[in-house]
Amino acid sequence: MKHTVLALCSALALALPALGQAQDRYVHANNSAYDTLDPHTVRDVARVASRLNFYDGLYRWVDNPPQLIPWLATDHTVSDDGLTWTFNLRDDVPFHDGSLMTADDVVYSFERMLELKRGAGSLFLPMIDPGSTVAVDDHTVAFTLKEPSAIFAALVPDILVVNKDVVQEHEVDGDMGQAYLIDHVAGSGSYTLKRYDPARGFVGERFADHFAGWGDKYFDEIEFRTVLETNTRIQGLMRGDYQGLDGYLAPDQVDRLREDEDVQIIEEESMRVFHIAMHNGRAPLDDKNFRMAMVHAFDYDGYINEIMQGTVARNPTIVPGNLWGAPDVPGYDFDLDKAREYLDAYKAEHGDEIRTLKIGTLAGFSETEQAAALMQNGLSQLGIEVEIESSPWPVISSNMQNPETMPDMVPYWKSTYYVDPNNWVGELYASRYAPTRNVSDYHNAQVDEELEKALVITDQDERAELYKAATKQIYDDAAGIWIYNTKWFGPYASNVKNVRFCPVGNGQDMRWAYLEH
Repeated sequence: MKHTVLALCSALALALPALGQAQDRYVHANNSAYDTLDPHTVRDVARVASRLNFYDGLYRWVDNPPQLIPWLATDHTVSDDGLTWTFNLRDDVPFHDGSLMTADDVVYSFERMLELKRGAGSLFLPMIDPGSTVAVDDHTVAFTLKEPSAIFAALVPDILVVNKDVVQEHEVDGDMGQAYLIDHVAGSGSYTLKRYDPARGFVGERFADHFAGWGDKYFDEIEFRTVLETNTRIQGLMRGDYQGLDGYLAPDQVDRLREDEDVQIIEEESMRVFHIAMHNGRAPLDDKNFRMAMVHAFDYDGYINEIMQGTVARNPTIVPGNLWGAPDVPGYDFDLDKAREYLDAYKAEHGDEIRTLKIGTLAGFSETEQAAALMQNGLSQLGIEVEIESSPWPVISSNMQNPETMPDMVPYWKSTYYVDPNNWVGELYASRYAPTRNVSDYHNAQVDEELEKALVITDQDERAELYKAATKQIYDDAAGIWIYNTKWFGPYASNVKNVRFCPVGNGQDMRWAYLEH
C-alpha cells in the first residue's frame, strides 16, 4: 500500500492571487561573489539567492524551524519497499519563456545533476543511478533509489528544475548547457534574469506569471550585489544604498547598525556551526597527536566571549547542539600545556621539524580572519609558524574540494541545507562525500559504517544513536576544531517587511518580502 506524505494545502496558503500593483526595488549587499548562475553546480549559502529566486524545486523549505511544503509537486507516494518515489506535478507551471513545465523537464534536470556530479548532484549520485528516473506521464515523475533512504525527502527541494528545451538548445559539445547557464537563467522561479555581471552580481525582475501568484505587496526588482568589504556594506545600508545584508556580521558591527533608526535587526535561531576544517590527509595533520595539539591551541572562550561578545553558543562537535543526534561531550579546552604534551608525542615519532601551516580564510568574512589570527597566535606560542591567505569564497570553495589544493586549515560555517544530522556530520566526514563535501579527507571505516546505516533506516531514535556514535568518534579523533553554533542577526532597512527567514537559505528567498511606505 502506498501512502501520501505531504499535501498541497500548505503551498496554496502561500499562493495568493495578484491584487495590486507591483512596487519597489531591493538591493542586497552580499559578502561573496556570484561566479555562476547554474543551479546544479553550486550549493552554498553565499550563492543561494540565484537558486531560490530564479528556480523552483519539487518541494520548498520555508520558515524557522524549517518546514517542507509542496511546490512544483503537489504530493508524492513511496512504494512499500521504500525504493520508488512518485511525485505528482502541477500542470500550471510556466517557465520564463512561457512554455509549461512537464515531467520531462524534471527528468532532464535530475539527470543533469547526476551527470555534472557537482552541487546537490554529489548528494544524489550515491542514491540513484543515472537513467533510473522516468516520466510516468506529462505530470508524474518516478525516482527509483538504489536502497531506501532516510534523507531523500529532505533533499527534494534541491531538485531545481530547468527548462529542458532551452538548455538543450544551448548545449555545446555535450556540456549539458554548462557554459550557457553560467550567465543565463532557464527556470520558472519568482524572478527572471534582467542583468548579470560576475564582477558585480545580478538583477532579477518579478515574474508576474509565476504559478504561486503574488499578493498585493512585493518587490518589482531584486539585486544581489557583491560587496566584499564589510564596512562598505554597513555604510551602504545606513546610507540607504542597500536594503539588506548578510545575517552573520560580527557583534560590534551589529551593534553599530542597531544605533541607526533606519535599520532593523531581525534575530533568529540558526543551525550554522562555525568550525575549522583540518586536512586530515596531509602531514603533519594526518597524525592524531598533532591534531590533538591543534584542538587545544585554539582559544574558544576568547573567541566566543570577546570577539563574538557572547552572542553565540559553544558547540563542541560538528552537529548543532540543538539538533537530535548530537553526542554529550564537553568540548576541547584551550590548554597550551596539554597541546605541548601532544606536540612532544608527535615530535618523538616524527622529529622536531614542523613546516609552516597554511590557513585559508574567506575574504569579506571577518570572523574567519579573526579565527585564523587567534589560531596563529596560539600556534606561535607552540613554536609553529602559520601563513594566512584570504580568498573570495568561490576560489577557496573550489580549492577545498581538491585534496591537493585544500589549505591545512579553513575556518568557515557549515550551514543548513536540510534538517538532518547528515547535513553536518555525514557530509563533512563520511567517505562517500570526499572530496567535494568531506573536504577534511577524513576516513574512518567504523564511522563510515555508522553513517551509511543512518542513511537507510527510518527510525529516528536508532538513527540518533548512530549519529551520536559517529560524531563521538570524529570528536575523539580530533578531526576538526568545532567552535560555536550561530544566531542569525539579519540587518535590513527598517521599511523592509515580511522577510521569511529559513535556515535553509538564510532569508534570501525574496518572493514574500516587500517595502512598506
